[in-house]
Amino acid sequence: MRLVPCSFEKHGAAIQAIFNHEIAHSSALYEYVPRSTETIETWFATKAAGAWPVIGAEEEDGTLMGFTTMGPFRPQPGYKYTAEHSIYIAKNFRGRGLGGILLQEIIAQAIARDLHSLIGVIDQANLASVALHQKHGFVLSGVMREAGFKFGRWLDAGFYQLMLPTPDSPCDG
Repeated sequence: MRLVPCSFEKHGAAIQAIFNHEIAHSSALYEYVPRSTETIETWFATKAAGAWPVIGAEEEDGTLMGFTTMGPFRPQPGYKYTAEHSIYIAKNFRGRGLGGILLQEIIAQAIARDLHSLIGVIDQANLASVALHQKHGFVLSGVMREAGFKFGRWLDAGFYQLMLPTPDSPCDG
């Protein structure tokens, strides 16, 4: 297994498949409609425009097993030291510890970017993701009760936060 920067050209189809599996079968994404190739291309372009990383875990043959990314938590400038991250593991690669490896990598990327807070928004029924985040020091900062509706039921979105030791000299503006 190796960690690599993802690109639309090399990883777009695999990331689209991972997203669309989650949309169809889980409450990890509060979406109903599968993402199109154009949507994934735009997603990559948005990540590139903000210099936000998309890091993949590949098998030796180049198969994408999962990925992590982050982006702005909110668009207002006062949130510039906070990012929201996500981690997705392809169904047939779960249970191998990839989530922890990818979470450690995105934390390192956040620190290198001088962020102060990393947020994961996790459906409260996703006990594996909740446990993973808590194991790595994230704490529940709040729950938006019945914030989503999917599969005929209300979904609670938990905000899990990790405080980072950076930046050394935060400033306004």
